[in-house]
Amino acid sequence: MKTILIKYINIISCVILSFTLGCSSFLEEQDPSNLNPENFYTISEHAEAGIMAAYADLRFVGGGAGIFSSNWQLLEAVTGTSTTETAQNSDLNNLYGLIYDGHTQHIVNWWNGLYRVVGQTNLVIENVPGIEMDETRKVQILGEAHFLRAWAYYHAVRIWGDIALITSPQTATSENFYPERFPQEEVYNLIVTDLLEAESSRLPWMDGSGRVSQAAAKALLAKVYLTMAGFPLNKGTSHYQLAADKSMEIIANPGSINLFDSYADIRNVATDNAVEDIFEIQFLANIAGNPLQQPMLPYYKPISAGAATGIGTTVPTEQFYQSFEPGDLRAVDQQGFFYTSYFYFGNGEVYDLGGPYIFKHFDVLTHGRPGVSGTGRSDLNMPQIRFAEVLLIYAEAQNEISGPNQEAYNAVKRIRDRATLETPNLNAFTQDTFREAVWRERWHELCYENITWFDMVRLRKVYNSTYNNFEDFVGHVNLSSNQVLQEKHLLFPIPVPELVNNPNLAPQNQGY
Repeated sequence: MKTILIKYINIISCVILSFTLGCSSFLEEQDPSNLNPENFYTISEHAEAGIMAAYADLRFVGGGAGIFSSNWQLLEAVTGTSTTETAQNSDLNNLYGLIYDGHTQHIVNWWNGLYRVVGQTNLVIENVPGIEMDETRKVQILGEAHFLRAWAYYHAVRIWGDIALITSPQTATSENFYPERFPQEEVYNLIVTDLLEAESSRLPWMDGSGRVSQAAAKALLAKVYLTMAGFPLNKGTSHYQLAADKSMEIIANPGSINLFDSYADIRNVATDNAVEDIFEIQFLANIAGNPLQQPMLPYYKPISAGAATGIGTTVPTEQFYQSFEPGDLRAVDQQGFFYTSYFYFGNGEVYDLGGPYIFKHFDVLTHGRPGVSGTGRSDLNMPQIRFAEVLLIYAEAQNEISGPNQEAYNAVKRIRDRATLETPNLNAFTQDTFREAVWRERWHELCYENITWFDMVRLRKVYNSTYNNFEDFVGHVNLSSNQVLQEKHLLFPIPVPELVNNPNLAPQNQGY
């Protein structure tokens, strides 16, 4: 099903041209390249093409950010849970060292990528309502567009704080062509409105093709409410309740949603967009292959028959790897999220790597497995929302409302049961100890999924993997670089090229 969705993104452009240009006589003179929103959004195929373009734009997350680096690493290098085996990308090094600025390529690329998604979804939301087409499909396409715009703004507001809020297509003559920044609360209000719209848009509960589903809208709403409850908005109990209620709508009525029985299915192409994978960024090697394979392979070690040589620019810190409890299946070699050995050139004898590497996104079809050579291509998706996170959202939110109840306890226990860990009885927890138990599970279960940094910011807390406790964000020393987190690091700097192009975005975020 995923193949259909991604290939359709390319195929639809050919269909559009045939519909747009093929109805007139070939003798009639016209400019076939002069497509614009006025003459493009006229038939149902245009609506499909518009939303597919928005899906395709999500893949900027894995796009290149200079030599040996990808945009994905922006939200991992700063967490302190990973480090690098190479030093050839100065922007990535600056992220690890917490000395990045508004020129850092990853930051510039995230701004461009997120606002590209916003721009494309604005076109869909503005133009699709006027197309004569199947009404149910029209409503669904608009729901998908609202979800994707919310996804983009949810990332942007957490990365930069007050941001430009653009809700309609822009041209050089638009009144707000040089937009000012809006307060974060107004951005969150739009995000919530968009997600409520998506939730009510007749979407299927789950969609095996990789499209937005009703479950995805509910799950992202739960994430947003949880964030709004914490810093910087501090909405507190009311939004913890909203987060608990919304996540429980999935937990209590799961349908086909559940935890995978095996961690192997988290990195299994055959199980993409199903069961635990509520929403993912789609990849298909013929069009755009999964970009996370090479950066996480050990630096120049012979463990892959088909992929390019590993570059080791995102590898776990030893302290974080050692912070998993004894017996935690997530830390067992090739069983959970790490590996300390693999097979010579992918399918030979066991090869000791000499330390831990990230296995969570490791595509065995790409690299090879015993007796089977690697393909050198990866169709693996990039997870955005897993059911495991929904369980932990509920547990955290419910605990903040009135302390741990049985449902919150059960949610955490499901995570720990899969990890083959014992969980103390419910009556062994206080509200404070359960809070940290949930946070700890978030750090361990959701690591290397672009989630940890945002937890650090909304909680103003950081997990100290050496002492197994939580410290204040400001003053915490990232063990990956021995650098101290400062107040300014709660936000990233506005990209300098944007400040130059649009002075209305000034002033720069404090400290940069």
